[in-house]
Amino acid sequence: MSKLPAPLQYLLSARPVLFVRGMMGHLLALFRSSYLRHRGAYATFDEAAAAVRSGALVGYNNDEVVMHSLEYMSELKLEDYPILFWLNRLAPETILDAGGHLGTKYRAFGRHLELRGRVDWVIYDLPAIVRAGRRFLDEGKLSGPTFIDDLAKARETDVLLASGLLQYLDVPFDAFLKKLPSLPRHLLLNKVQTREGPTVVTLENFECAEIPYQIRNRAEFLASLDKLGYDIVDEWSIPSLCRTIQTHPHLGRSSSRGYYARLRLV
Repeated sequence: MSKLPAPLQYLLSARPVLFVRGMMGHLLALFRSSYLRHRGAYATFDEAAAAVRSGALVGYNNDEVVMHSLEYMSELKLEDYPILFWLNRLAPETILDAGGHLGTKYRAFGRHLELRGRVDWVIYDLPAIVRAGRRFLDEGKLSGPTFIDDLAKARETDVLLASGLLQYLDVPFDAFLKKLPSLPRHLLLNKVQTREGPTVVTLENFECAEIPYQIRNRAEFLASLDKLGYDIVDEWSIPSLCRTIQTHPHLGRSSSRGYYARLRLV
């Protein structure tokens, strides 16, 4: 007899009423997967991408996905305030906004930071997003930042800002940093999804698309920063952004965190 999936093993060990309720929830989740926020649990991005439901686009690098929730993402949120605090404190001359989308944080922070003329704000993102961002600049819908889709074009920067990037990043973060001309002195990382168990990749529902979404092992992530030479100066929790994979509730709820890390001087 083949081994039952872990969720069913858990349900069978529960009381009968809980078993029936759990089975109903599990079956509904399977039949209504197109309506779930997160579904599936995979070891790699490639495995997750291969499991995208039929008819859905794969990933963020699609013109149809670029405008998804743009206005909402451009609003200042409670979890942005630690980033604002450190940007004001550090007063950088250059910022590489990795995964900066269509200038969402540039727009959100504009009224709270003196950006224009003071900060060289460069946004790195996927080609579809960069095309849209440059079109925004040409049409006068945005002014100030510049867009790149190739890290080889990045210049040395004081601060690397990554707000909501890491769960969508399809390479290890330390490998990503090593592609830069030099390691940034300061890292401002926000909305990093972590867990105490093994790293897992799920699929996030964007209606017309499903996006591989990584929840990292927290200890391994912090160890990778330490190995690169970064010290964690500040850390904060974002309870409102913790996530549960509806099809795999036994994996538990993730933690969403933010970090300010500073490169150790040699």
